[in-house]
Amino acid sequence: MVSLTADMSPLHPDRNLALELVRATEAAAIRSVPFIGRGQKELADGAAVDAMRAFLSTVNFDGVIVIGEGEKDNAPMLFNGENVGTGRGPQCDVAVDPIDGTSLTAAGRNNALSVLAVSDRGTMLDASSVFYMDKLVTGPAGVGVVDIRLPIGENIRLLAKALGKPVDEIVVSVLHRPRHDDLIDQIREAGAGTRLMSDGDVAGGINAARHNARTDMCVGIGGSPEGIVTACAIKALGGHIQGRLWPRDDDEKQKGADAGLKVDGEVYEADDLVRGKNTIFVATGVTNGELVAGVRREGGFVYSESVVIRSASGTLRRINSEHLTSKWL
Repeated sequence: MVSLTADMSPLHPDRNLALELVRATEAAAIRSVPFIGRGQKELADGAAVDAMRAFLSTVNFDGVIVIGEGEKDNAPMLFNGENVGTGRGPQCDVAVDPIDGTSLTAAGRNNALSVLAVSDRGTMLDASSVFYMDKLVTGPAGVGVVDIRLPIGENIRLLAKALGKPVDEIVVSVLHRPRHDDLIDQIREAGAGTRLMSDGDVAGGINAARHNARTDMCVGIGGSPEGIVTACAIKALGGHIQGRLWPRDDDEKQKGADAGLKVDGEVYEADDLVRGKNTIFVATGVTNGELVAGVRREGGFVYSESVVIRSASGTLRRINSEHLTSKWL
């Protein structure tokens, strides 16, 4: 098996693979532009899927999709188990989300992303049989300090102490869902502020882990595939992430158990979600957000912003690109 560890051999991917993957997220984001704010999330997602898949087919790696569009999206492409890439080069697990935030895109709201993550073959948890996961994400200050099994108020106090700031300056991101009403109340009762997200918890988790972001913690129940994708970035950022699968009913719980997953509230640590230290996370903004700016079209050009986060080097790079409109739209 070829790994993602740094090596001079051309068979070992390095920053060059990361830069190649950016082409796929850029393509997905750009193809979604005609659908931003048009209320057609299925068409937006379909265009992004087609574009991402086309570009992935040109990348020199032997990828297997572990986290794909999945049955919840009735995906004919980029599905779990699909092979992507040229088949030459490193063997990788691949997680894709051509648009994380299709509803955000359709409504023209902030924080929609096109996302890709890769790791060594056999290192990514396949949690596709259980759609939701309860997550706790912080930056490096939370490592060994907070724990998803503790009450949220205690975690807020512990993190505030680790960060050296008062509790009333702590800001916690949470998806704005009825299932989180009690959680939101508890956060506010503890003295912290909330940043309620309408969608897009990948960006929420990454923003909480960045040292210069406006949020300190991201908690709550979101997609389990998004949890795996987020873990690839968090490990590269040196942050903290834990997750617990959240089956919606007994049938889904049984599916998860049959797949060998922990479905009784057991905690997945970062190394359980993605084993090893060799991950690459790539995201391009579809709409504007705190992590990256969204795609914009001005005259004969389309502008995009992307981030590339690599655990091997511990770097987050920003890539700003100009594309000729005539080549895309």
